[in-house]
Amino acid sequence: MVSVVLGFAGLCVLSYAAFRVFLAARGLGRELERTRRRLEPRRDGLRRRVAGFGAGKR
Repeated sequence: MVSVVLGFAGLCVLSYAAFRVFLAARGLGRELERTRRRLEPRRDGLRRRVAGFGAGKR
C-alpha cells in the first residue's frame, strides 16, 4: 500500500514538473514570435539594401 502511495506521489511531482515545462515552452514560443514580428521590418529593409547593392555591382 505504501508503494502505491509513493508511486502516486511521484507521478504527481512529475506531472507538476511537466506542466511547468509546458508553460515555459509556450512562453518561449510566444517570445520568439514577438521577436520575429519586431525584427521582420528590419530584415526586409536589409534584404532590399543587399539586393540593391548586388544589382549596382553588375
